[in-house]
Formats: sequence, structure tokens, C-alpha cells
Amino acid sequence: MNILPVILSGGSGTRLWPLSREAYPKQFLPLVGDDTMLQATWKRVAPIAARRPIVVANQEHRFMVAEQLLEVGAQPESIILEPTGRNTAPAIAIAALEALAGGEDALLLVLPSDHVVTNDAAFHEAARKAAVSATAGKLVTFGIVPTGPETGYGYIKAAAGEGARAVERFVEKPDQATAETYVASGEYYWNSGMFLFKASVYLDVLGRFQPEMLAACRRALELAKRDEDFIRLDADAFASSPSDSIDYAVMEKTDAAAVVPLDAGWSDVGSWSALWEANAQDADGNSHHGDVIAIDCHGTYAHGQRLIAMIGLDDVIVVDTDDAILVGAKSRIQEVKQIVQQLKSEGRPQVKWHRKVYRPWGAYDSIDNGDRFQVKRITVKPGGTLSLQMHHHRAEHWIVVSGTAEVTCGEKVILLTENQSTYIPLGVTHRLRNPGRLPLELIEVQSGSYLGEDDIVRFEDNYGRA
Repeated sequence: MNILPVILSGGSGTRLWPLSREAYPKQFLPLVGDDTMLQATWKRVAPIAARRPIVVANQEHRFMVAEQLLEVGAQPESIILEPTGRNTAPAIAIAALEALAGGEDALLLVLPSDHVVTNDAAFHEAARKAAVSATAGKLVTFGIVPTGPETGYGYIKAAAGEGARAVERFVEKPDQATAETYVASGEYYWNSGMFLFKASVYLDVLGRFQPEMLAACRRALELAKRDEDFIRLDADAFASSPSDSIDYAVMEKTDAAAVVPLDAGWSDVGSWSALWEANAQDADGNSHHGDVIAIDCHGTYAHGQRLIAMIGLDDVIVVDTDDAILVGAKSRIQEVKQIVQQLKSEGRPQVKWHRKVYRPWGAYDSIDNGDRFQVKRITVKPGGTLSLQMHHHRAEHWIVVSGTAEVTCGEKVILLTENQSTYIPLGVTHRLRNPGRLPLELIEVQSGSYLGEDDIVRFEDNYGRA
């Protein structure tokens, strides 16, 4: 099979707040097993892939995508960066155009990066069946064999037959009674959001039904900036594309749509209750992760780094992070989206950022703050370099905890090692670099009238942020 995986990693995953946030969404988290969901997606498809993957990602997540895939030995053919989200149809069009530019009309196996599949062998077998129809010019989707009358998924009605079956219709998320009817009929499957088709076939069908979208995607890729790591789509051209899903833009309109049933322990992990179902449970139906003590609890899910103590709880979700705690009834946990919306309306940072923020050079953790001070724990990777920058409203003290720091402060460049420190006055141009082979750890104490991250004026930057 000439399969080229296309991994979509542009989602924000706020339905799993507070663990998943806009700046660090669920595909980058190890929610089921030791691998992150992005890493698990690649490992799942790697045995049947003929080529390295194309990854389409939010430009803000570019370094997390590259680093996490490198950790599991994946070297993508391309990491395509979306300057703004335009839904799945344009994202897949960009990947198809890039695939064809290599001169080969591969079968694109399109996979969201934040789904769970527990039976890889069954997934591979379904992909092989789909490849037969996709090679013949069909646009194949994977229909999940339903385990119950789920109202949170769209459904696909399939014609009778074996292998890839003709799609009779796509239907929206049903109410409970309708879902029960669908499941009882044996003719309906959950819509998984996974697809397999030739790159050329997808583009031909998209051009027929959405010519404006295809034209905008062509321009965005033609005008893209390329370097050895990323393809940065032209922002204006890509923003001009209509925003639509592949289901609405293509699959519901074409008579070439086919569906292959898939029974492989699939979940889109779209809520904390779904994550509870996807993880192992004890004899009382509890799924606990971290330091959890539970007395007389049943059907609960708990996740956190600090000690979580639970007494006499049934069907409750508890998620603890450094700066937020979520407690909710499992039956109502989908309402977390209302919490996220309120955080957005109030401009609260917890909707986007964790206390620990990852950067291409490493990370920082804001461990304490007050009206005119802030304390951060900073980690810089070996060879990592922060931008050459200055601040209008704050001064900084740096104390090295471990490793070696090369500090540029005005015209001076000095080396600091463990237990040494330096002072960066307000308004002075400065830079921090780790010249060593081990991570650099230091404590930064900021003081001044304004301590926001937007008080950074960058003059030079190795990561394209200046």
C-alpha cells in the first residue's frame, strides 16, 4: 500500500480543560499510556506507512510537534503550519497539494492526532480494505461500529455489503431516541473523522464543489515560506479560504464516498467521561492517575500531580493542575465548555496557558508573583538560545541552579555556573544561552511596574519570533 499518513494537529482540545489548553492541547499530552496522543497516532500508522508523514499543525505548536515526533523516531516529510484555523477541508487540501508536488499520487491516510485506538491490528486491517477502494477512486471514511446509542457523534448510514460500502447518507448528532434506532438497525456507524483517498481524487472533488477553497489553498502553498523544518503558509491567502470541514465540503456532496467499518477500540476522547471510559478501571470502576487516595468511591476519574483525597464519591471527575482544579459530575462534565467560555470572556490566562509554559528553547514555570514581582523557574535546552531582547518596565535577577549560562547584557558577555548570579537592568538589551551539553536551570526574579509577557522587545531570534 502506497500510504502517506496525513496527521492533523491543529485542534485546541478545550473540552479536556484544565489539563488541555489552547497553548498545550490534548494531542501533546499522555492521556492514555506513556506516549502523547500525537506520538501514539504516528506509532499506530507507522507499520503500514510507505512514506514519512505530512503533519498539519497550528504555527504556535510547531516546536512541540517537531520535538514530540522526533522523540519517537518520526521525521515528517513536511510540517505545514497554519497561521489560522480554517477547519479540516483546507488543511487536507494543503497536505494533498504538497503530496502531489513530490510527483507521486499517494494514498493519503488522514488521521486526527488526538484519537485513541486500542486495537492496532484491527485498524491496519480496515486500512487495507479501504486502500482497495481508495485506489479505485473512492473517498473512504472509517465508520466506527457503535458500542451504544451515543448522542455525541455524527452517524454514517452505509449500504449493505462487505469491505468498503457506499455511503447512503451522513447525519448530524442525534437525540437519544434516534440514536437508539440507528444502533438497533445495524446500518449506521459513528463518524470517526478518519479518511483514505488518493491526493488527486480529493483535490478533483474539492475543486468541483469548493473551487474558491482550493484556489486559496494553492495560493497559500505557492506563497509559503519554507525552511529545513517547516512550511509556513501565507497568512493572507490561507485566511481567504472558506472555513469548512471535509464532511460538509466534500463527503456529503460526492457520490464517491465509501465507508469501511472499524471495530478497534476507538474514542475521540472528547470529554473527561470519554477519557474515563478509555482508561483502565479498578474493581469499583475508578480510573485514577497520580497520587490519589479514594475511600468508598465508585465510577470516578481523578488526575493530578499533588495528593488528591476522595471520600464517598460516585461518578465524579476531579482534575488538578498547578493553577486550576475541576470537579464535576460525570454526567454533566461536557459543560466544562461553559467554564472555558467564561474564562475567555473574562480574559483569564488559564484558558490558554498552563503555569508552566513551553518555548522552543525550553520552558518557564511561574512559581510566585505579587504586585511588583514575579519568580520563574527557567529551563534552557542544551544549545537553546532566548531572543536578544529588552524590557521597558522590569528588571531581572538571574541565579543559576545547574548548568552553564552564557549571558549577554548590553556590551558584556559573561559565563555563569551553579550558584552564580547576575542582574539585568531595566531597558538593557540582553540574551540568555545554554552553551553546555546539559540542561540549564535558573531562577529569574522580575521586579517592576508591569510584568506581562508582552513587555518583550525582540531584536534577534533563532526561532523566527523577532
